[in-house]
Amino acid sequence: MKIGVPKEVKILEYRVGMVPAGVKELVDDGHEVLVETNAGAGIGMTDADYAAAGATIVATAKEVFEGADLIVKVKEPQIYECEMLRPGQVLFTYLHLAADPKQAKALVDSGTTAIAYETVTAADGSLPLLTPMSEVAGRLSIQAGAFALQKANGGRGVLLGGVPGVAPGKVLIIGGGVAGSNAAEMAVGLGAEVTILDRSVPRLRQIAEIYGGRVRTEYSTKHSIDTLILEADLVIGAVLVAGAAAPKLVSAEHVKAMRAGAVLVDISIDQGGCFETSRPTTHAEPTYVVDDVVHYCVTNMPGAVPRTSTFALTNVTLPFVKSLANLGWREALSADRHLAQGLNVHAGHVNYEAVAQDLGYDYLSAEDALKAA
Repeated sequence: MKIGVPKEVKILEYRVGMVPAGVKELVDDGHEVLVETNAGAGIGMTDADYAAAGATIVATAKEVFEGADLIVKVKEPQIYECEMLRPGQVLFTYLHLAADPKQAKALVDSGTTAIAYETVTAADGSLPLLTPMSEVAGRLSIQAGAFALQKANGGRGVLLGGVPGVAPGKVLIIGGGVAGSNAAEMAVGLGAEVTILDRSVPRLRQIAEIYGGRVRTEYSTKHSIDTLILEADLVIGAVLVAGAAAPKLVSAEHVKAMRAGAVLVDISIDQGGCFETSRPTTHAEPTYVVDDVVHYCVTNMPGAVPRTSTFALTNVTLPFVKSLANLGWREALSADRHLAQGLNVHAGHVNYEAVAQDLGYDYLSAEDALKAA
């Protein structure tokens, strides 16, 4: 099979879908890997590194898309990239379609087979290809929030850890999953006063056991958000409904009631955001202000640390890439029901139920799509 690795084109996105070590494994399995020139430059990987691993270096993304049977990326394809996709071709990347109807339509129109990292499951129900980026985003959220809290950046001028004689900053984390717990780890490490809200009591118990009295846990209700958001210096939105649009848990009225100079960091922005006032931003212009509250809503947060993020991501994606390449997508998905959960679009149909519901498409299950194929 021919596998293609194009250079990422989203604003200030420096991650890459495969590192040379992955290329070597695929080449050793008998496959050809096409890598766009400078695809790995942002993480310090040169064309020579990829060539030494056995890749064929090509000059343009068009050559990658035209030549490859399987396209491996990091971020969702931009519309002009979708236009280069074709029936019979497989795209393996993050998609987040529920929050991106234009991309969804472009993928449906392309006739391609699109498998989303974020909906591939594991035996325990977790999302193994989303987990490493959630870990990175959770940790980054505190760094970004601490920076935004500085007065020169529009914030309240609060140091999260405080100093002797001065109280630490208050951090409210909505969602105690992978991103939220990693945010808590960083916030606790800085010495902040941390509260986590979640609707899973077993998860709250786990967090309480890990952190003891260093983290306050509360069951997430409208009342708890109403109360705690008024006191928070930094609010982290870390809510996930797999494949679906994120629920809006913080309203515009909540934002109006917050302290001037407080900061909101919306990790859920890839899925539409969990704050009503959220809108996607980039690393070029990461923040904006609504009612004197600073919003950080970058849709590719892990792209800020592309080397760490690329290695963390490709560590978990490579086994699936090898399966798709060695078996072909039909047999790979038929043999692995967890990988089959990643099928979002195939041959003009939407194959992930939450995406179909959110965007108004007819739903064709992955199982039925495989039967038809």
